[in-house]
Amino acid sequence: MKALVEVIVKALVDKPDEVKVTEVTGTNVNVLELRVDKDDVGKVIGKKGQTVSAIRTILNATSAKLKKHVVLEILE
Repeated sequence: MKALVEVIVKALVDKPDEVKVTEVTGTNVNVLELRVDKDDVGKVIGKKGQTVSAIRTILNATSAKLKKHVVLEILE
């Protein structure tokens, strides 16, 4: 899951070296914390949040197949 988010986000941003994804594992939920350069946050979120919504949809589909629950958070 972590690698999937990294590949998608690195293709979207101008500074792919600044992309960091950290996975925090809980009892019921895995949280993916995404850090990007300050200038690239808008590109990851997209117009009206459409881009980040699409990324979350892909994560939900993949995690459902693995019977896990994954949440994506964008940190500044």
